[in-house]
Amino acid sequence: MANLTPELEKERVKILKAAQEAGLDFYETIFEIVTYDQLNQIASYGGFPVRYPHWRFGMDYEQLSKSYEYGLSKIYELVINTDPCYAYLMEGNEFIDQKLVMAHVYGHCDFFKNNAWFGPTNRKMMDQMANHATRIRRYMDRYGVETVEDFIDVCLSLENLIDRHAPYVTKSNEPKDHGPAPVSPDGKLKVHKSYMEKYINPPEFLKEQEERRAEEFRNQVRGIPENPERDVLKFLMEYAPLSSWQQDVLSIIRAEAYYFAPQGMTKIMNEGWASYWHSKLMTEKIMNDSEIIDFADRHSGTMAMAPNGFNPYKIGIELFRNIEQRWNKGQFGREWTECSRLDEKKAWDKKLGLGREKIFEVRKHYNDVTFIDEFLTEEFCIENKLFVYKFNQRTNEYEVDTRDFPLIKKKLLFQLTNFGQPIISVLDANHNNRGELLLGHLFEGIEMQPDYMRATMQNLQKIWGRPVHVATVQDKERTIIGFDGKEYTSVAI
Repeated sequence: MANLTPELEKERVKILKAAQEAGLDFYETIFEIVTYDQLNQIASYGGFPVRYPHWRFGMDYEQLSKSYEYGLSKIYELVINTDPCYAYLMEGNEFIDQKLVMAHVYGHCDFFKNNAWFGPTNRKMMDQMANHATRIRRYMDRYGVETVEDFIDVCLSLENLIDRHAPYVTKSNEPKDHGPAPVSPDGKLKVHKSYMEKYINPPEFLKEQEERRAEEFRNQVRGIPENPERDVLKFLMEYAPLSSWQQDVLSIIRAEAYYFAPQGMTKIMNEGWASYWHSKLMTEKIMNDSEIIDFADRHSGTMAMAPNGFNPYKIGIELFRNIEQRWNKGQFGREWTECSRLDEKKAWDKKLGLGREKIFEVRKHYNDVTFIDEFLTEEFCIENKLFVYKFNQRTNEYEVDTRDFPLIKKKLLFQLTNFGQPIISVLDANHNNRGELLLGHLFEGIEMQPDYMRATMQNLQKIWGRPVHVATVQDKERTIIGFDGKEYTSVAI
C-alpha cells in the first residue's frame, strides 16, 4: 500500500494523468517511501525483499551502504517489472527529485509492459521469489545452511550460462523432471552397525559399483545433445547427477536468471525511454517555473557522459529524440539514404509528423542490439561525440582512440551481444566415451579470460561430477582445456 504524503500523492495523480494522456500504457504502479537503508536493502536483493537468504546479497548491501555514506553514489528510485509494478522512492529526497523520479518510473513501467522482450517474463515474480525463498529455507533446515549456501554459490557462478533467446523461439523452455537422485549416489549398501561397513561394502564391491555406475552414466548421455545446447543450466538439470533438492535449487537460479535477462538486453532502450518521458512530462506538464534550475541540474547530472564515453541514459534518450526528429522530417528511406548532398540533407524536412508513432513502435519491438544496429548513424555519432576511448597510463586520463564510425558501432554491438560475455554451448556429454562434458566457446576474436574460465570450469565440474572440457582458442590456437577436479590440461586441436 502506498505511503506517499498528501503533497506527493497529489503530484503522483497529476503525473499519472499526464503520462496516460501522452500515450503511455502501464500496469498499476504502487509507490513506497523508504529510508536510504531500506532502499539499499531492497536494491541488494535485486528489488525483491522477499528473496532467498544468501551472503552475496549481504555483500551487495554493504557495498551500497558504504557508497552512499561516503557520498559516492545515491539510489533515487527502484522500480520492479511486476503486475502491479512496485516503485520505491527515497525518504528525504527533495520534492523536485520525487516528481522527476515518478515521471521516470512511469516510463519504465510502460516499457516493461509493452516491450516484446519482456513479454515472456513472470509478472507475478514477487510471489514466485517468495516461493523460492521458502523452498530454499526448507532445504537449509533439512541439509544445513552451509551445505545449501555452498551449492547456491556454485549455481550463481553459472547463472549466465543460459540461452537468453530461448523464451522467444520455443513454446516451452522447462527441462524434464527426472525425479530425485538415489539416496546413496556412491553405491554403498545401507549399514546399521559401523563395524559391519568393511564386510557389507568391501573395496572390491565399491569399485565394481563405481564401474557399473560409470557405464550406466555413459549409456545415459551417449549421443547427447543432438545439437549444441546453449542453455547449459537446463542441460545440467536434466543430466547432471544431482539430488532432488540440488536440481530444485538450480531450477530456482535458472528461473531468476531468465527473469532478469530482458533487463540486460534492453538497458539502453529502457533507460533512454524513461529519461525521454521524464524530461518531456516534467518540462511540458509537471514542473513549475521555480523548479527549472533544479530540474536542469538533476537531469544534466544523469545525462553526463562517463569517462569512457558511454552512458546508457544519454545514448538512449538522444537516440529516441533523433528517431523522432528524423521520422517527423522524413529523413529515412531510400531517397534519404541515396542523397549525397550535405546542404540538401541539412535542409531536409518533408513534415511527415511520424516521429511519435515511430518511437512507440521502436519501444515495442527492439532490444539494445537491434536498436543500435538500425538507428545508430554516423551523423548521430559525430553530433553526440561518440568515440572509442582508451586509458592512457602515462597521462592517467581517457583519450580518444578512434573516430572511425564502423569500428565504434562494431565495438558497441559486440559489448551488447550476450552482455559481452562468452557464448558457451554443450557439445558432448560423453566426451572421449567416458561421460565427460565437452563445451564449446563461440570464438569471435576475443579469447576468454583464463581466471574466469577456470573458475567456471571448477564449478561445472562440481555439478557434473566428472571431468569438464572447453573447446576454445588460446594463444591464437584451437585448444581443448580440461579440468578433472584436481588439475588442468591443454590439448591443441
